[in-house]
Amino acid sequence: MNKLTLNEKYFDDSKDQSDDMVSVPRILLSADRSSSGKTTIMMGILSALVSRGYSVQPFKVGLDYIDPSYHSDITGRKARNIDGYLMDETDIIDTFVHACKAEGGADLAVIEGVRGLYEGFDSLRDTGSTAQVAKILKCPVIFVINARSITRSAAALVNGYRSFDPEINIAGIILNNVGGERHAKKAKEAIEHYTGLPVVGIVPRDPKMQISMRHLGLIPAIESQQKITEYNTRMEYIQNAINKRIDVNKLIETAYQAPPVIRTGKSMFKPISTSGEGPVIGVALDEAFNFYYHDNIEMLQAAGASIKYFSPLHDSKIPHVDGIYIGGGYPELFASELEKNTLIKNRIYELSSDNMPIYAECGGLMYLTEKITTGAHNSNDSIYNMTSMEKATYEMVGALPGHTLMGNKRVVSYNTGVLNMDTVIGKSGNIFKGHEFHHSEITDIPEGTKFAIDLSRGEGIVNGKDGLTVNNTIGSYAHLHAVSYKEFALSFVDFMSNLM
Repeated sequence: MNKLTLNEKYFDDSKDQSDDMVSVPRILLSADRSSSGKTTIMMGILSALVSRGYSVQPFKVGLDYIDPSYHSDITGRKARNIDGYLMDETDIIDTFVHACKAEGGADLAVIEGVRGLYEGFDSLRDTGSTAQVAKILKCPVIFVINARSITRSAAALVNGYRSFDPEINIAGIILNNVGGERHAKKAKEAIEHYTGLPVVGIVPRDPKMQISMRHLGLIPAIESQQKITEYNTRMEYIQNAINKRIDVNKLIETAYQAPPVIRTGKSMFKPISTSGEGPVIGVALDEAFNFYYHDNIEMLQAAGASIKYFSPLHDSKIPHVDGIYIGGGYPELFASELEKNTLIKNRIYELSSDNMPIYAECGGLMYLTEKITTGAHNSNDSIYNMTSMEKATYEMVGALPGHTLMGNKRVVSYNTGVLNMDTVIGKSGNIFKGHEFHHSEITDIPEGTKFAIDLSRGEGIVNGKDGLTVNNTIGSYAHLHAVSYKEFALSFVDFMSNLM
């Protein structure tokens, strides 16, 4: 398809766009349920569009870190998360407009949904669902069906999803996990006859298209890239399969049906005017720690901070910084290497003892405790014990008290909390919505230990308490998104600035 011709056609009546309007063509990829294969199909579509010369802005509905890491890697643009429970409509539109205009601008936007189209925060509203985002951003929906073992029933499924909320524009169907040509023909004929919707793709069952999984989902892209030949081969295979099995030109035509999106009010991403040099934040980034929302980093920069990255796995020293941010990830899988890097461990301990502001989320919290024990500890429990991990104990930083045990529990939940004291991430009384997703727990916490967060929803570290705090170091299981909890970036930067 001729990219230039389409862009000229689309933007003919949009040449006077303001900074608060984007006419970026877009589609939203959703599914009938989890494990329908939409993530792999999303990767293939992104690859196919990039191979055609498009600058593609990816988004992910929900708070997953790992899928967006692949989106960013494939497109070369920073993927963004949008979540209708944490963010209001204005925030979602601001995030969308800003992302599409950033990095030189995007030609197309593709949004990957979460779970089934209508799954959300509760049963009677669409809050937190993919459907909510589709309506806010006025996106045509490409609906992925796991067609294993169904043919004519697929048509009933599509009609049911379409009639459930007439505001949703289901514009095309992709059949996944199709068994053969006869299966494909029957399902396609039934859907197009009974629904009038086009089947724009038929993807066969193919184990070669699967991406490796582990206990928190896909293996992050930063790890997959370490096996560069295998990774490139798998991505190329997926791209070729999608180009062959999905009508990518039809997807592009569908994307151009989306109307402009208009932002109202001042953008939260606009940099704050500052005098002099702002503080420098050291952000841990490597295979062990890579769960960051790009919006968090960008809003810290907008608040006046500079970012310097370092690796607790590979580096021998931390750059000169005024504060440290250690995100989530898989410290349990790299515990031996983290233990051996005593130079970084000791330096973080020293900086914490010297009252440097340090904020750690989930994996970062685990790393800051005294030790991590891996392997199964209750063999009668479920698969979340991760029995494939060697049973061993590793010394960690020790800036925060406690012993991290892997595998005894699984927590996946939104959470809501209030700060009960002034911290690097906000002042006493600040309220946030966030989420937690972990397979660990922290034990052996001394009596009298300070917790800066009281949760009204979620589990936290112990008894609804989160935000383990020593000096100016705070570690929590709660993951914060700076678009939702806007005090995060401003508080972090102000806290450091006041100590400079």
